[in-house]
Amino acid sequence: MPGWGLSFGIMLTMLSVVVLIPMAVLLWRGFVGFGAAEMWAVINRPRVWNALELSFRAALIASLFNLVFGVLLAWVLVRYRFPGKRIIDAAVDLPFALPTAVAGIALTAIYAPNGVFGAPILQTFGIRVAYTEIGIWIALIFVGLPFVVRTVQPVIEEIDRETEEASATLGASRLRTITHVILPMLAPAALTGFALALARSVGEYGSVIFIAGNLPNVTEIAPLLIVIRLEVFDYDGAVAIAVAMLAISFTLLLAINLIQIRSRRRMGAV
Repeated sequence: MPGWGLSFGIMLTMLSVVVLIPMAVLLWRGFVGFGAAEMWAVINRPRVWNALELSFRAALIASLFNLVFGVLLAWVLVRYRFPGKRIIDAAVDLPFALPTAVAGIALTAIYAPNGVFGAPILQTFGIRVAYTEIGIWIALIFVGLPFVVRTVQPVIEEIDRETEEASATLGASRLRTITHVILPMLAPAALTGFALALARSVGEYGSVIFIAGNLPNVTEIAPLLIVIRLEVFDYDGAVAIAVAMLAISFTLLLAINLIQIRSRRRMGAV
């Protein structure tokens, strides 16, 4: 890279074009063009609150699931050799390449009441997957899993096996080695993957609308409300809901970043 001045200028220009200017325009349109009181009137409705609650609740549940099983999957892919490992490793990136609408249609066909998985689950457990919040969880897990796996995987590859052997030599059990040696080293990367999966899940639209059923106050997500407002040319209403999502997302990501900072400081102290 070139010198500090040029590098910083390129970075700031790209960040402004991609992130800062669009966010500034959104906030300006909301608070100046539309008004805070008018935005609150749009947001403070049961249908909007239910959609926001569903979007963030489902995103949190799916991201927590991906945090646990994404770390386990990354560990298996790095530490073990087994037939079909390369196929599974390549399949992890499938949500990156597959259009989300195609993923939504496929998941709906599989988990519908007459689908390959949906029918046995409904007949055996009486649980309906598609067109419920469970279907939304599955769609968000699908799109968010690669973020955790690909963020944690390089860190696991860099963990020296001698560290684990030293822990065992000192008398630590395997469980204690995992909880006191391995997990603290993985925590910053795992939290980063969790934050990426959460951010991806909150704004997900294509893979969710097909499997959700889109019932108002039941399975209607906030991004769908924004699209509905745009389709009727209610741009101010769409901006109001978008600003609410931006505020909640920023708060959640800020909290995750603070946890990451504390985790890195604790690792540095150790």
